[in-house]
Parts: sequence; C-alpha cells; structure tokens
Amino acid sequence: MNTTPHLIPAPGFFLLGVALFLIVIWDAFEAIILPRRVTRKFRLTRMFYRDTWIFWKFVLRMVKKPKRRETMLGFYGPISLLVLVGIWAVGLVFSFGLMQYGAGSAVVINSGPSGFNTDMYLSGTTFFTLGLGDVLPRSGLARFLVVTEAGFGFGFLAAVIGYLPFIYGSFAEREVNISLLDSRAGTPPTAGELLRRHSYATGQEALAELLKDWERWCAELMESHLSYPVLAFFRSQHDNQSWIASLTAILDTCVLVIVGIEGACEKQAELTFAIARHACVDLAQVFGVSPEPLPHDRLDAEGLQHIRDVLAQGGMKLRDGADADAKLIKLRKMYEPYIYALGSYLSQPLPPWIPLKKGKDNWQTTAWAQVTGNAGKGGAVTVDDHF
Repeated sequence: MNTTPHLIPAPGFFLLGVALFLIVIWDAFEAIILPRRVTRKFRLTRMFYRDTWIFWKFVLRMVKKPKRRETMLGFYGPISLLVLVGIWAVGLVFSFGLMQYGAGSAVVINSGPSGFNTDMYLSGTTFFTLGLGDVLPRSGLARFLVVTEAGFGFGFLAAVIGYLPFIYGSFAEREVNISLLDSRAGTPPTAGELLRRHSYATGQEALAELLKDWERWCAELMESHLSYPVLAFFRSQHDNQSWIASLTAILDTCVLVIVGIEGACEKQAELTFAIARHACVDLAQVFGVSPEPLPHDRLDAEGLQHIRDVLAQGGMKLRDGADADAKLIKLRKMYEPYIYALGSYLSQPLPPWIPLKKGKDNWQTTAWAQVTGNAGKGGAVTVDDHF
C-alpha cells in the first residue's frame, strides 16, 4: 500500500463529490425544512416524483381489477417517500466517497490496498455512524471529511425522524374532515346530497358552520400540500373517498349557494369558494398540470333541473333563469378545468353533482362481512373495503 500522502491528485472527482453533495443536501433542505413552494425548474425531488409517478400509473394500467389497482395506487405515497429518503442517503454517501477518492484515498486499512471501494465503505460507515474502525483517515483533509460527514449523517437522521411523523400527522388531519363529510354529503360526497341533507329547520346554520370549517380545511390543505407535495399522493382509507372528491364537492356546494338558495349562507359560501379555488389552482401549478376541458359536462341542463327538483322537495329553492344559469357556468369555469386536470394526474375521479343512484354511506357498510363470509346475505350488509 502506498503510504505517501497525495494532495488531491484527482480534483475532478473531488469537485464532482462537492457538486453532488450540494445538490442532494439543498434538495433535502427544500423538501424537509423550507416551508414554501420552490419554483426552480430543476429539482431532484420534483424529477423523482414526476418520473416515478408516471411509471407507476403506466404499470398499473395493466391491472384489470379496479379495486386492486386503487390499492396499488395507494402504496405509491408511502413507498415513494421512503425511496426518496434512501436516494438522499445514498447520494450523500456517494458524494463523500468521491471526495475521499479525490483527496487521494488517504486512509489506513487493516488489509488490502486502499481505493475507490474503500473510500465508499469509509463514507458509508461514517454517514450511518457505525464507527467500525477498520478503515481510518490519515490526512488532515480526510479527517475533516469524516468528521463533516458524521455530522451531516447525524443531522440527516434527526431530520428524517422529525419529517416522517409530520407527514403522517398532516395526512391524518386532512382525512378527519373527509371522514366527517361522509354522513353529511354521502359517499362519494356530492353537492346535491350535501344541500339536501341540510334542508331541515336549522340546516342553514349548520351548513354555514360546515362551510366555515371547510374554509379552514382548504387553507390547511393548500399550505401543507404546497410545502409537502408528497401528501397529495397519500390516498384515503376508503377507495370511494379522496381529498380531490371532497374539495370538488365543497366547491360545487359553494357555487350552488352563491347562485342562489333562499335563506342560505351566501357570504360564507363566497369565502369558502375563494380559498378552495385558490387551493386547487395552486396545487395544479405545483404538479405542472394545465387546466383541461372536461370530456363531458358534469352538470348538464337535465342534471341541473334534477338538483332543483330534489332541493325543492326538501324546501330549498335554487334560483333559476338565464342569469342564474350564466352565473353558474361562469363560476364552474373558474375551478372545474383545474380540479379535473389535478384529478386526472393523481388518478382520482371527480364526483357527480348529485348521486346517480341511491346508495349507502361508508358508515352504513362494513368490511367485516367479507371477512366472515356473510357479504350480501339477507340483503342487509354492504361490503366496504379499506386499503
């Protein structure tokens, strides 16, 4: 083994390691610590999610069973998060290994010659704080790199430990209101059903309170998903629920109230609509999806009349006439192309404006029947599968 110290005989490798280190550490900083949307075009995280999500969806198109395909789509969020953390860790280990190699492989090894593989081994054991001691740095620069890498390895581990619980905590907070919407707007949630179920005596006050809660929910959704876009890939526990469907149902409800329902909370609907529309437009921009025209009209003249008839049966009168219809179309154009593009990208369909047929809510169903073999017996049980 050559014991003569070298002063960076391969500066190209050293500089390559420094560049890789800066790219990885800055990308991890932006993804974990920086609480704002980063508009820079090139980002390791953005490229990772864009390419892997497209590949994941392409592969799952071969899965014929919708429920199995939906389950596999639900795996992507957690798996991608763990893989991304692994990529950051490997990138940092590789970068310090390149720097050690560019510094002349100035190490003392118990057996065999030093070289690139030894530098990578030293980098790995240092980053993950193993401290085996069978490879030791022997130059000032090599020792400096070892100490620096150990510090970054410890800090990286601490950041990840704090990052993962926060992601899952934000996911849980998002899902609470989605679950609460089940008994208020049906499954999947729809604007027509939400308004119909609030047609009782004090229903308008309850509707105003609900829209106020969803105003805050939309603001929290926007802030959390702009800062941590990976949350958008986390899917709800039930395959007939999603944050896209819930957001759409709330926007649809606000539009109907704004167009005109006698005695309804028009002002609160305007406030909730504003922040909900803001959320869907900004999130569409984050994922780089352009607004798209819908392949079919979600609310044609026949469907609108059906909503008016259903609400009228509950004592609600939805304003009609040319002006009301024109206002409805104008408001829909403000968000439907964005939410449709976002839903298409995330493979989450938009709900109808009103249930196409009468069904059971999730709270009225059970997955236990399928486990016990009683699904469908007696016509009293409806099976509901979780992921």
